[in-house]
Amino acid sequence: MPPDILMNSDMPNILHRGKVRDTYDLGDGRLFMIATDRLSAFDVVLPTGITDKGQVLNRISAFWFDRTENIVPNHFICLADSPDAAQYIDKSSIAGAVSEQIARQAMVVKRAERLDLECIVRGYITGSAWSEYRRQGTVSGMDVGTGLVEGQEFPEPLFTPTTKAEEGHDENMSKQEVLDMVGADMARQLEEMSKAVFKTAHDFARGKGIILADTKMEFGIIDGELTLIDELLTPDSSRFWDITGYAPGKSQPNYDKQFVRDWLDEQGWDHEPPAPELPIDVVAKTSERYREAYYKLTGTKL
Repeated sequence: MPPDILMNSDMPNILHRGKVRDTYDLGDGRLFMIATDRLSAFDVVLPTGITDKGQVLNRISAFWFDRTENIVPNHFICLADSPDAAQYIDKSSIAGAVSEQIARQAMVVKRAERLDLECIVRGYITGSAWSEYRRQGTVSGMDVGTGLVEGQEFPEPLFTPTTKAEEGHDENMSKQEVLDMVGADMARQLEEMSKAVFKTAHDFARGKGIILADTKMEFGIIDGELTLIDELLTPDSSRFWDITGYAPGKSQPNYDKQFVRDWLDEQGWDHEPPAPELPIDVVAKTSERYREAYYKLTGTKL
């Protein structure tokens, strides 16, 4: 693996290692969250990392947290390579262990009590929703009408939450299952907030030449208040399509990890570990797509 690809962080007292993020406790209700260059596809972490991926995820999340904080509070405090970060890091167990590379790929956030579900909003029929529709004529068990084609926009975005699996595949959740997990008031808030963030981001992205097809969000509770956590509207958690090549009825030109999913399917992989190694050209093209999404949306180059 090239030295500029960060697959794992190795600092004291790691709190959690997820599919992509490594999280450390800074104390005083704050966390240090690193977006590594690991890539997860079909809920399996691949053995090959993607150059610059973590930096893109880190910075694009910060961009969206800033743009949506008027809709719902979020956990973001500062980027780890900003001057504000030292006051949180210097008195923690990771003081002196944060390299420049890690700092570029990390942020300081507030610690939340995580809700164990993923809030998925779909504006267009694609991916697993399209697969289900072709099999059963439904999306997440819901009737969405007949005659839809791949990539078609729904009249209104759909809220299709899933379980959050630490290992294995996330599973669709019914409205009743969400109610049983979090209660009626919280279930309503999750759907309303998720759709509001999606619609705001969708309209903004269209103005930048990108269609936000779908995305997943995670929420937690901080001081009794529903709060956006983890990542937000990244090429990992969302489908970004090129508006100039968009046409319903086919797979769309994209700025996300669909390129990797397509390559993996072409190899005949069964979506169970272990995943195959990615060739150099797939890594390079995926990195380019991630950087291009960041540039188009933020107007800034890495």
